[in-house]
Amino acid sequence: MAERMETGELRGALLRLRRASGLPVVFGGLLQEGRTMRIAELSGAVTPALRGLAVSTGSGLGGKCLALSRPCAVTDYRSARHITHEYDGPVAAEGLRAVIAVPVVVRRTVRGVLYGALRDALPIGERVFDAAVAAARDVEQALAVREEVRVLLSPPPLVPSWEEVRQAHGELRGLLPGVTDPALRERLRAVCGRLESAAGAPPEPPSVTLTPRETDVLATVASGATNAAAARSLGLRPETVKGYLRSAMRKLGAHTRLEAVVAARRAGVLP
Repeated sequence: MAERMETGELRGALLRLRRASGLPVVFGGLLQEGRTMRIAELSGAVTPALRGLAVSTGSGLGGKCLALSRPCAVTDYRSARHITHEYDGPVAAEGLRAVIAVPVVVRRTVRGVLYGALRDALPIGERVFDAAVAAARDVEQALAVREEVRVLLSPPPLVPSWEEVRQAHGELRGLLPGVTDPALRERLRAVCGRLESAAGAPPEPPSVTLTPRETDVLATVASGATNAAAARSLGLRPETVKGYLRSAMRKLGAHTRLEAVVAARRAGVLP
């Protein structure tokens, strides 16, 4: 099930890459085990030559991308001097010349590679490069979110401490703004709600209502993040984070960040 979902994310990212870049051929795959990746998804291919191709770390353009954990490109694959040529046959069969490979990196670990290719020996332009990197980031985010959800929904070996629960809640709230899949976003919101309910209902109905963004900022701050770190996590500007924090503090009658966190927990807004 998880593998099918990951393949779906990969397919969607490749289709977005093809639309955004105008590349005639895009393809890619995720590492399953060890140091080998298999090409699982293609769009625009006219032959089956690349489908199922196993790419080893260090071999060919994709293998170089895996090894270096950074984007790599060649203007003419068949004559490129800085890659090995184990895969010249399948690449030539599909008629590919200029190729770019971008790694999918989750928590500093390469999880796969997205490729885009032209059938002419032309330089890969900046627009194509940016589109390929953006597509890889989409896959990275989806994989990271699914892993977080998988961990949170799996029975833990030990009962977590309240601080661990609060840390997980803050991290999940930080992920929410960047999730583009509506179903996954609602599932994450439900998990956040379960964590908030785990704190126990307040003795009286809460008299404070925070906006989702105010809650996101407060949850991230509660985990110990600075305004700058909260801004990076939530994809906001530091000034915007300060604005949301001031608004939340005003509603909670708090004068400091710590008072705001304590008041939010008492009101049942945070776990």
